[in-house]
Amino acid sequence: MPAAWSEKEANDILHVHQDREGALLPILHDMQAAFGCVPEPAIPFIAQALNLTRAEVHGVVSFYHDFREQPAGRHVLKLCRAEACQSMQSEAFADRVLAHFNLDWGGTTPDGRLTIEPVYCLGLCASAPSALLDGEPMARLDRDSIGEIAREVGR
Repeated sequence: MPAAWSEKEANDILHVHQDREGALLPILHDMQAAFGCVPEPAIPFIAQALNLTRAEVHGVVSFYHDFREQPAGRHVLKLCRAEACQSMQSEAFADRVLAHFNLDWGGTTPDGRLTIEPVYCLGLCASAPSALLDGEPMARLDRDSIGEIAREVGR
């Protein structure tokens, strides 16, 4: 379970990476691992430590879709939206999944159980449409897969 924002823990993360060249990305990854997201107080904290502007740090956080500003649900479903998956009806599948869980892209269920995110190519093109559920690949998704996903996130 991710911890609440802690300046001490953030400082520990900074000290691990601060002297590295290109420290920003490793710091952001470790902040997200520690706190479940890159919380708002982390932006100026990191900016000051690395002699960057808040805009530069925020720009990196908002550019990379793997960084979150709010914690994700206990399970994260990443649905591929790239061309190979689209050619295999991934958009219709995604619409059914979003409707099933009553979510929009990037949304989390009210109970905090599931977050659904778009990704643009998982490299599973031969097995389209595909997804990752908690980092585990799912391939050749169809209507029955929605029930599978619901059972898995219901545990």
